[in-house]
Amino acid sequence: MSGSKCCGTDCDNEAGSLQCPTCLKLGVKGSYFCSQDCFKKNWATHKATMHKPQNSGGLYNPFPSYPYTGSVRPVYPLSPRRSVPKTIRHPDWAESGIPKGEMRLSRSKWELLDAKGQEAMRKVCRLAREVLDITAAAVKPGVTTDYLDEICHNACVEREAYPSPLNYNHFPKSLCTSPNEVVCHGIPDQRILLDGDIINLDISLYHGGYHADLNETYYVGDKAKADLDSVKLVETTRQALDMAIEIIKPGVPIREFGKIIENHASSRGLVVIKTWGGHGINTEFHPPPWIPHYGKNKAVGSCKPGMTFTIEPILALGSNREKYWPDDWTNVTVDGKRAAQFEHTLLVTDTGVEVLTARLENSPGGPTPIPEV
Repeated sequence: MSGSKCCGTDCDNEAGSLQCPTCLKLGVKGSYFCSQDCFKKNWATHKATMHKPQNSGGLYNPFPSYPYTGSVRPVYPLSPRRSVPKTIRHPDWAESGIPKGEMRLSRSKWELLDAKGQEAMRKVCRLAREVLDITAAAVKPGVTTDYLDEICHNACVEREAYPSPLNYNHFPKSLCTSPNEVVCHGIPDQRILLDGDIINLDISLYHGGYHADLNETYYVGDKAKADLDSVKLVETTRQALDMAIEIIKPGVPIREFGKIIENHASSRGLVVIKTWGGHGINTEFHPPPWIPHYGKNKAVGSCKPGMTFTIEPILALGSNREKYWPDDWTNVTVDGKRAAQFEHTLLVTDTGVEVLTARLENSPGGPTPIPEV
């Protein structure tokens, strides 16, 4: 296939003789890759976009026979990957999808940032808050999650920040959009937001050699704010994060955060999704420590000045078990009931904590009173 471009996402190499075997069976032409490694790296996205009937260019459900647990359905095709200018500094995982620096870390050794590193974290987190607020301002009934991804991506590029794609390039999107029963890692697509939905927007970006990570759950339309269960879920999750942040100071054990979060969730009849937790964050995206969000956990270690990490609890209305869609990435509640999440990037100071991704006075969303039953 001399002269043809490799089908790998963001790959500038010339295509070789390797063709996708499934495409051959389906009669899909032109699916050539430069190497076996490139084919493997791009398999998930390639499979999702090329191995399902396109309905003559219309919208379609890529997994029509899958027994979905709730009301949300994927609406394909996914939009092409949005490019990031080469002039913007890329993290080490940008090309290969492999976080090489992170993989070399000791899981028991935590990095403590000096004044210069702390200031760099303040800057990248400030940019991330700006991007989240810009994206959240566009949330309303009738817009697609792919449209929100485009807004997020453009806002990152305008700030000369590299948008961190889902799962290190597993899916080439700048934003996680998780509506209703989606626990986390929702992939932006052509689904239209409905009045009554709730949606989590998860932003992560890289600037100046450091990462930022934050998310919030928003109400879509007036119907969502009028739904008691949705308001109870969203506001309890917001409160649980705030309550965990309040105890942060040097010497506080990491395991204490989960106890506070689960106690508050239980007091409102909600459950904690235990699979997912917070993490360290600095020059690497997911360095140690791991931050459990449930009680009776065995997390080792205590807060120290200069530590930067996230707390990001996910609460649900029903079961705390979850499962994956066939894309092997979108995580949903097993009973189809709604879930909500909030996240901040935090810096432990000498006397307490600095919320690096704190809401601004004009940030969209914000607390809504829980109606009396």
